[in-house]
Amino acid sequence: MLVSSKTFDDAGVYRLDRHRALVQTVDFFTPIVDDPFSYGQIAAANSLSDIFAMGGRPLTALNIVGFPTDLVRPRVVAAILRGGLAKAAEVGCVIIGGHSICNPEPIYGLAVTGVVDVRRVTTNANARPGDLLVLTKPLGTGIATTAIKRGIASRTLRKKVVALMSKINTVGAELAERRLVRAATDVTGYGLIGHLVSLCRASRVSADVDPAAVPMISEEIGDLIELGCVPNGSRENLHATTVLVDWAGIDETRRILLTDAQTSGGLLLCVPEANLENVLMILRKAGMPSAALIGKIVPRRRRGPLICMTSR
Repeated sequence: MLVSSKTFDDAGVYRLDRHRALVQTVDFFTPIVDDPFSYGQIAAANSLSDIFAMGGRPLTALNIVGFPTDLVRPRVVAAILRGGLAKAAEVGCVIIGGHSICNPEPIYGLAVTGVVDVRRVTTNANARPGDLLVLTKPLGTGIATTAIKRGIASRTLRKKVVALMSKINTVGAELAERRLVRAATDVTGYGLIGHLVSLCRASRVSADVDPAAVPMISEEIGDLIELGCVPNGSRENLHATTVLVDWAGIDETRRILLTDAQTSGGLLLCVPEANLENVLMILRKAGMPSAALIGKIVPRRRRGPLICMTSR
């Protein structure tokens, strides 16, 4: 076992031989959008991205399905599965089966198996002082999906956030294979700061983040936060950072954004400074124009917060 749950990585890694290792992950959640096909796409993209975050390529996947048979019609379940199948096919992953149960509310996701070169694994535990932090997708999906559920999100925001969550982080494997990044993690339920905390702890480093440099899906996200449209998970994430982050001078809207619980979020990359230009170019070619330099890894602080907010 090369990577286990000890480092809070996105997937486990098990060595097969001298050069290759298996990458395994599982993820599923309840619907976050009304359209079943879109829900299937987002859930599958979220699961598949864990493999790419580790620098691997997905090979096979198993469907995980639960639904109340008296409330959800078979055609709805079929649409969810078609959405997942479309995303798996997009990255050459074969869905070879799965399992379904009766459940009080719908759930869907994938158990995914991939392969990675043992020399290219991008684990949480390999960040080094001096590495630059690059975020590949803008934040705010937790706020946006809460607004969608409440019926107060604009049509433009709905379309934008569904497209964003449906985009798989395929570029993670390319960056790892080119040896352009040292460490990586995807940004999902624990929010940007929560995942950065895990990375810092696993690598025994600290980090400085420029909150103004962190991209947001749209200005509407800020307005929704001010209206109180914040999921419980995001509030819990913020509360958990109290003793870990120096929030001095940062307003509550920006704090909530940085701890917002993401669904199928982007990658947080640790990039040696010499590779930054190449990494940003590859990300833009991969359709990630919002990718941004947001901070830096620094030596572990013996005293004080693990993460500090700074301005460049």
